[in-house]
Amino acid sequence: MNDPHRNAGAAAFAATRDPASDDAELLRRISNSDEDAMAAFYREHGRVVLAQVLLVTGERPLAEEIVQDTMLAVWRGAASFRGESSVRSWVIAIARRQTRDRLRGQRLHVVDDAFLADQPGSGPGPEVTALDRAELAEVRNAIKRLAPAHRELLGLVFGSGLSLPEVAGVLEIPVGTVKSRLSTARTALNRILSQEGQQS
Repeated sequence: MNDPHRNAGAAAFAATRDPASDDAELLRRISNSDEDAMAAFYREHGRVVLAQVLLVTGERPLAEEIVQDTMLAVWRGAASFRGESSVRSWVIAIARRQTRDRLRGQRLHVVDDAFLADQPGSGPGPEVTALDRAELAEVRNAIKRLAPAHRELLGLVFGSGLSLPEVAGVLEIPVGTVKSRLSTARTALNRILSQEGQQS
């Protein structure tokens, strides 16, 4: 009953699993109206997409609705995936468009590139020390106080597992701009954490 060769084969299969191929296969199956594939896709990407949308909206019920709309768009448009990006960045880009459509009346504040030129360099300073000492709860509270564009960027870079080029693709901006905005978002976060440290 317990065949060691069969278990070894299963372990080898698990070790050679390619998430990108698996995601592409899920989308192929979804395009053929496979509900099990859609459920698997949701399990694989739903939490990350929800976390990203929640960073922008700040409201869980609204974020959950947007994720549902996103997954419906995946169900309807799975065949449109061309493989030019990772599936994760593709679905996050869909979620971003869904979020933008929902928040059309509330303008998202995008950081102006001229503003970035006036920001201090990214070298270590007292804010880095403050960040190192900060508790997780303090960091979460500080992130909530950031502008939506900064929250979104930090979520894409650190929470979604996307590379900087993939983040650039989702935001539809050059990689260099992603790096500049990331530096600005970190500076803003560190400033908030430093202020909180001085108040306690």
